[in-house]
Amino acid sequence: MTGDAWTPAEDGEDGPRIAIVLSGGGARGAYEAGVLSYLLAELPRILGRRPTFHIVSGASVGAIHASYWVASLHEDDETRAARLAEVWDSLTIEHVYRLSIGDLLRIPSRLFSFQFWPRPASSGTLPDRLPGLLDTAALEALVLQHIPWKHLRRNLHTSGSTLCVSCTEIASGRAVVFVDGRRANLMPWQYDPYIVARPGAIGALHTLASAAIPLFFPAVRIGDHYYCDGGLRLNTPLSPALRLGADRLLLIALRHPPDETSATADRAREVAYSNPAYLIGKVLNALLLDHVDYDLQHMRLVNSILAGGEEAFGPEFLPKMNTIVRERRGASYKKVRECVVRPSEDLGRLAGVAYKQRARSLRPARVVSDLVMRSAAHGVPEGEADLLSYVLFDATYTRQLIALGRADAARQADEIAALFA
Repeated sequence: MTGDAWTPAEDGEDGPRIAIVLSGGGARGAYEAGVLSYLLAELPRILGRRPTFHIVSGASVGAIHASYWVASLHEDDETRAARLAEVWDSLTIEHVYRLSIGDLLRIPSRLFSFQFWPRPASSGTLPDRLPGLLDTAALEALVLQHIPWKHLRRNLHTSGSTLCVSCTEIASGRAVVFVDGRRANLMPWQYDPYIVARPGAIGALHTLASAAIPLFFPAVRIGDHYYCDGGLRLNTPLSPALRLGADRLLLIALRHPPDETSATADRAREVAYSNPAYLIGKVLNALLLDHVDYDLQHMRLVNSILAGGEEAFGPEFLPKMNTIVRERRGASYKKVRECVVRPSEDLGRLAGVAYKQRARSLRPARVVSDLVMRSAAHGVPEGEADLLSYVLFDATYTRQLIALGRADAARQADEIAALFA
């Protein structure tokens, strides 16, 4: 289970260990970037100092942001915030999806052909990628160029922080958490057969693998194994943060709380049930977003049990219980304080509106890219463009999400700042 609220104690360390947890969702990550830009540009003014996260944990697009956060620690916060927003603001459909007519014609064969798995090259070596439906070379170039990778290890050493990047290992189907940092205690993972922790230097390949949405983006080879989006098995990387000793969590979620629906809206969803774009969007929601709330509910339940135990049996309840728990699970339970920032508007609805605006100005030279986006929006009820919300890497959409992320973080500024008290 991914949402356990037990963490190993850190001997000799003063003060709480604060973690930032970054979840995944393709182009929805622009919202996350907006929240992060607020943390970089505005939170230091509120605190009177730079906010320090002892644990930085990310999955999917959150892994990209987690790596950026650590790799850029040596820079000025205003510069870091500006660059992060500029990258998302520079995206266009034409640049990100460089598809030709031939690429479009090959999509059915990639979907249904038994030749999908690439054969080893003539030299006997395995390819670096397993193909996806979309060419993401432009997105990969952005990750390689705008994250100062050469500073990542040094920044980890200087700050004493720990970086976690979560992936899904295709061969075994297990969640794999790559962990980099001096204070990484991997003992708690020894008791979990479904999640594997692997220490070592985290680089661009780990981040690209974590962000590889299955089917759409190519899977990445690291060593002898292929990896894809960490969101398949461990989208909300709460578990790594907790197992590394976090007392306090700042979680950036990428899903708007469900609204009350009308009979008309319900009927529209039933009519759209057979629409592939509608169904794929809902499947991606289930795979990449639902874990967030499941993990939070589980953590809050454990917190409630611990608080109830102390109320019923006194302050000795938790120490006595942990004496037994440590023998069986290798770590102690503790109450964890959390702050969750989530979209105040539905990102699927924003994607549908943004695409309608963008389609009017799409250049004819990139008409194939338009066909891909159009297929993701065709026949989907208004407000239900979930598939588009994952793949619409275009400033018409991402610019709105950045602004929304900043605004939502500003509304919760006092709650966020309280984590660092």
